[in-house]
Amino acid sequence: MKWFVDLFTSTLGRKLLMALTGLFLITFLIIHLMGNLQLLKDDGGHAFNVYAEFMSTNPLIQTVSKVNFFLILLHAGVSLVLTMRNRSARGPVGYAVSNKSSIWSSRNMGILGTLVLVFIVVHLNNFWAQMHWGNLNMVEYDGKQYRDLYSLCGLLFSYGWYVALYVFCMAAIGFHLWHGFASAFQTLGLNHLKYNGLISFVGKAFSIIVPALYALIPVMMFSK
Repeated sequence: MKWFVDLFTSTLGRKLLMALTGLFLITFLIIHLMGNLQLLKDDGGHAFNVYAEFMSTNPLIQTVSKVNFFLILLHAGVSLVLTMRNRSARGPVGYAVSNKSSIWSSRNMGILGTLVLVFIVVHLNNFWAQMHWGNLNMVEYDGKQYRDLYSLCGLLFSYGWYVALYVFCMAAIGFHLWHGFASAFQTLGLNHLKYNGLISFVGKAFSIIVPALYALIPVMMFSK
């Protein structure tokens, strides 16, 4: 048991935690996006409200959701510890010459991660908390009552400043993924000369397409 504790309290162990939690959260982004795209259906919110109700009441989904919240906090906490240790290792002065060969996103993962975390907190307060405890209007489909989360999304995405903030945060997530996707595979030892190029391509495509689709939703709703 001691070796297990030592592993996950070491720098290597923390990097493994970052990689594993990061890949799980990447999977979550895909699933969450599939649900959010229901907002763009021209059905008055029917599909999205039914989807939101299912996600908030299904026991399995709720268990996964709680695990997801824990992993987000773990990912952020481990990232903070690694950042502080790296800065401590550099000393009070720091490096005289920065590593210009590394890309901007890899040098600023801490800043990007902080922006993403702040966005998640705001997002949860505006949507998730309102879904569970907010005073939402009810709509009826096929004789069943549903909370009208679609109208809440429409209201929030009617504010230009909120849409701009959302798009900005999606850009931050994109930059965070640009480095983090391939880095996770490398940390786990899953990189190889034969398919490093494919991992890099998929990672970069993912970091552009997925955040862009998330950003498209409020932009489209704002333009209605």
